[in-house]
Formats: sequence, structure tokens, C-alpha cells
Amino acid sequence: MFQSNIVRSIFGAGMVLSFVFGIMLPLSASAAPLYRQLQLGMRGGDVSDLQVFLATNPSIYPSGLVTGYFGSLTQSAVQRFQAANGIVSSGTPSTTGYGRVGPTTMATINAQMGGGVTTGVDRMSPIIGAVTVSAGNSSSVINWNTSENASAIIYYSTSPLFMMEGSATTGVTISGASNLVHSDLKASHSANLTGLQANTTYHYVVYVRDVNGNESITWPSTFRTTN
Repeated sequence: MFQSNIVRSIFGAGMVLSFVFGIMLPLSASAAPLYRQLQLGMRGGDVSDLQVFLATNPSIYPSGLVTGYFGSLTQSAVQRFQAANGIVSSGTPSTTGYGRVGPTTMATINAQMGGGVTTGVDRMSPIIGAVTVSAGNSSSVINWNTSENASAIIYYSTSPLFMMEGSATTGVTISGASNLVHSDLKASHSANLTGLQANTTYHYVVYVRDVNGNESITWPSTFRTTN
């Protein structure tokens, strides 16, 4: 079990600089939420979004370079971000996910960005949306949808949940009781949790996985059962 709480750390807005043909150009500090897992050697606009986000905190990403390439400087910044947010602080990308933007790191970054993406494409992580909770005194129904067909699991507990980043092959580890919603692939999901304690706060996360093994997790949320 992971030993540290995931701590929300909202970074202040600012400006970052990118070198283009030797000229320093200012870039907006806003960034679109991430929609796929990222690691060393990858390129793309989402890598730039990651770099823009990391650069808002110079102690996390002191170089502040926005290049669209996930190089060693970006990997070191991801490691600092993971350690600062209690996600993982040792190991390698292939063993513990250290330095890799896996499901837990992506969920933490997107929560701090304060938004979500609206579209998903093949080979990308499913996008979880429209999460609703209807709680009774001993049960709760949680509904949501995904941007593509996926299997689903709900993790829940009366204690805060801990999530540990994994490698690209082992996936993420989540504490708490688990409820397999369905193993077949669907875009509309509904979980019925029963045997709950009355008048009690429950912590939960939604976990989904598409046919290609891409994972998504919601930021931990809570609901309270009735008397």
C-alpha cells in the first residue's frame, strides 16, 4: 500500500518561455488537460501542455522549456511533481512509474488544471464524464459515461484512498474495497454499492480500462449515506 496521501497543490499562474531558433518566446501558462499517458521519448501537443503546466512552478521544472518533446528534463520535472504530490518518489518508469505520467499522475495533473477533455481517440485513455451519485442509507448508485467503450471498477472506503502509480504493464494500484462494475466494454456505466453504513462519508474513485489497456481514474471524491 502506498504510504503518502495525494496532496492537492495548486500552482500559481505565470508565464513560461520557450526557445525557438534561439529566440525566447512567451507562452501562456494555461494548458489543456492530458488525455494519454506520457513517458520519455514521446512527442506531441499534449507533451507541450504537460510542460506548460509543470513550468508554472520553477521548483518543479526550473528550465521551463516547452518543446513538445518528453526528454530528460521533463522526466526529472515529472519526478519532482510526483514526489511533491505523494504519488511516488523512487524506482523507475518501468517498475513504479517514477518519471512517467501514468494514470495516477495524469489524474492528479488534470485535477490541478481544474478541467477535463471532451474527446477521446483510439490508443488514448478513456475520458470519464457525467459522474453522478445517488446515496441512500445503506447503498449508493454511481453513474457515469466514457468517451469510448471500457470495463469499469469502483474503489471505495470510509478512509481516504491511496493510489500508487505503476509501470506501463502493471498499471495502477488503489486501496480500499473494489466493486467490479462490469468486465465487458461499455460507454455507459452504473455501479450499485450495497451494505454501506448509514450516515457515513465514503471516499471513491472510478477506474476504467479500454480494449487496448489504456486506463483512466477520476480524482478521489466523496459521498455521504443518509440516516
